[in-house]
Amino acid sequence: MWLNQPRNPDAPLAGLKVLELARVLAGPWTGQILADLGADVIKVESPDGDGTRRWGPPWVERANGDREAAYYHACNRGKRGVVADFGDAGQLARVKALAANADVVIENFKLGTLARFGLDYASLRADNPGLVYCSITGFGQDGPRAAEPGYDFVIQGMSGLMALTGEPEGAPMKAGVSISDLACGLYAANAVQAALLMRARTGPNQGMGQHIDMALLDCSVALLANQALSYLTTGENPPRMGNAHAQVSAYGVFPVQDGKVILAPANDGLFRKLLTLLDREDLLAEERFATNEGRLANRGELDGIIAGETGKWDMAALLARCAEAGIPAGPINLLEQTFADPQVTARGMQVNLGGIPTVRSPIVFSDAELALDRASPTLGEDQAAFES
Repeated sequence: MWLNQPRNPDAPLAGLKVLELARVLAGPWTGQILADLGADVIKVESPDGDGTRRWGPPWVERANGDREAAYYHACNRGKRGVVADFGDAGQLARVKALAANADVVIENFKLGTLARFGLDYASLRADNPGLVYCSITGFGQDGPRAAEPGYDFVIQGMSGLMALTGEPEGAPMKAGVSISDLACGLYAANAVQAALLMRARTGPNQGMGQHIDMALLDCSVALLANQALSYLTTGENPPRMGNAHAQVSAYGVFPVQDGKVILAPANDGLFRKLLTLLDREDLLAEERFATNEGRLANRGELDGIIAGETGKWDMAALLARCAEAGIPAGPINLLEQTFADPQVTARGMQVNLGGIPTVRSPIVFSDAELALDRASPTLGEDQAAFES
């Protein structure tokens, strides 16, 4: 059983069958990435629907009068949708039939929940040994907190991300988007495709799937990147630094006559270019500013000097000169400015699917097309095919 519906045959994952037993963000984000790449993703929802359908305002109203939260549409495009009550034997059997024919299952239920319905990996692989089964939880399949629910905000705090974010004297701050959920979805989509490649090539186990264990906390700890290595190397907690860079100076937000700009001269050559542009080549002769190590040691004084110079410019003129000189620099945009930016427009990042605005997947291929052919499904949109 599969609800066959052809998608773009030129998409990289055309023909891949994905069953999504997930809601809110990390799991649906994984499914949406695979759908954008051409996979046929069937989203299974409870009769009440994914909770994000009601996470409004703002709302998106369809041509037929249906209304869902914009949040729901941010992570569910390209999928087909069915409703199933796992407590109903007939509907549960149909979900199992979908799983038996799927290449991939994505789920983000609490540990042990799906085992009660025979929808866990051990149960499903008996009928589908090639199944790639991706479990997304807050804390993973083992460890002392494995059974606890995981929420992005909590994970940002536990992982250390919040301790690194915010002004030095201010409170720790979460990111402006659910970065722990989104990062987990990105890692999960990579892991799913790696498991599929392994299934296709691995010797005596060729054709065999596997269970992927993705944890929001693991992914968020992995995002600590250079800050993690700073701590592991020195044993010292990196401080919050606002918009400053922990390892590079001068690098941050600086004032201009009509606002603020970002300057990111990340090496000695770019720093020299910036001083030339600002007509402060005299600083090049000072040993304390000659190397990045020296600039970090004298960050406060250097930032003050740079700020004094940039404050003499208006934004457009300074950014234009930086572009000419090859100095990384940019504005701090509101979203209305982001989506009006000529580069964003040229790249076609905003698209419209079935009258619903959305953001294109950032992936661009030379010899393949994304599958941007359908909006997020209405609740039970493909129910007739599911029940036939």
